[in-house]
Amino acid sequence: MHADPTAKAAPSSTTADFVRRSLVRKGRWGVAEIAFWAVAAATLFFLPERHLILNEIAIIGLFAVSLDLILGYAGIVSLGHAAFFGLGAYAAGIVAKHGWTDPLLGLAIAAVAAAFLGFVTSFLVLRGTDLTKLMVTLGVALLLGEVANQASWLTGGADGLQGITMGPVLGRFEFDIFGTTAYAYSLTVLFVLFVVARRIVVSPFGLSLRSIRDNPLRARAVGIPVNHRLVAVYTLAAAYAGVAGGLLAQTTQFVSLDVLAFHRSADIMLVLVIGGVGYLYGGLLGAIGFKVLQDILSAWTPQYWQFWIGLILVVLVLVGRERLAGSIKSLRPRVQPAEQAQALPATTAGEV
Repeated sequence: MHADPTAKAAPSSTTADFVRRSLVRKGRWGVAEIAFWAVAAATLFFLPERHLILNEIAIIGLFAVSLDLILGYAGIVSLGHAAFFGLGAYAAGIVAKHGWTDPLLGLAIAAVAAAFLGFVTSFLVLRGTDLTKLMVTLGVALLLGEVANQASWLTGGADGLQGITMGPVLGRFEFDIFGTTAYAYSLTVLFVLFVVARRIVVSPFGLSLRSIRDNPLRARAVGIPVNHRLVAVYTLAAAYAGVAGGLLAQTTQFVSLDVLAFHRSADIMLVLVIGGVGYLYGGLLGAIGFKVLQDILSAWTPQYWQFWIGLILVVLVLVGRERLAGSIKSLRPRVQPAEQAQALPATTAGEV
């Protein structure tokens, strides 16, 4: 008797089909997601007086998404993610100051510059423990900040990069003092890049990143090229951060050393703490929460607003989202028996 050659292939095919269907299901847009972006688009028309702060939220949201790609999906911790953000800001600002005023061209250059830095430094970041990664990423940001400070002939140094002039977006939409064009531009870039990131995280590539995050040794044992995957996602996240920095330079037409400061990296970590790590909307929701809290608290108490944000974060960490979700889930067993008890007589009557 000859063995059936398809006998061993059937389980693998079945597993592959299951994974494929699962990824397709996760890739579908839900009602809540569509509503979220519909509300975001509506703010262009219904909140014209808040376009400046909404533009900041869009930029912070894209920056948070870039960090979530490596922290939430690949498990790479970083305290120097501002290095890519700042490099993108300086790249977009410098090319605009020297005559290349097209916004999309400036964003492309910012993305390439940040991606190159991310690719080069990824080989250092992937070595050692989490503490080593923290120190390496922090060191890269500090080193780049000092270079920007010393190269004042190029970056403006402590005075900042001034004299940036941006051309109209797509040759038609001029930047205005009210921030309407800037917000529409930033929101559009955020949406496009978010769609790309969303597609990536629900692809087999994104699934392999989750495997590496949970257990890199097992991922390597099943044949996943761990280092190649981590280098790829680190480079991609750096490009996203560079675009966010480029947006800041183009919409404010000014770049200072602040874009490379440590607090920039710390703030984006706080954004993810507020919104949640490991799902892309956490970065967007965290950006909204962080900026709204900052705006309200700084108006209420200009000197101590950071204290109140810190207190909110401490309470959030102590309570925990899991505990809140567990409290909601604990109500279900109490509700379900009551619903079943009400449905039981009708079912019994039907059977009789």
